[in-house]
Amino acid sequence: MRPIATEKAVMSIESQNVIAFETEKEKTKTEIKNEIENLFKVKVENLRTKIHGNKKYVYAKLKKEFPAIDIATKLGLM
Repeated sequence: MRPIATEKAVMSIESQNVIAFETEKEKTKTEIKNEIENLFKVKVENLRTKIHGNKKYVYAKLKKEFPAIDIATKLGLM
């Protein structure tokens, strides 16, 4: 799983508390959610996925008490 650092992804971090990742196409939403929660010690409120070509994009909306901007800073996106 790797973070997405496009302009649109960074805007969604700031405005919607959503962080975007690119992941393996075979992973399920439950596996992805557990991986994000365990890796970053946060709680995911909602998870959206999009399959484009041979890649799966994940948009994880975090609960209010866990700012996505903190994770983005740790990952070097901000």
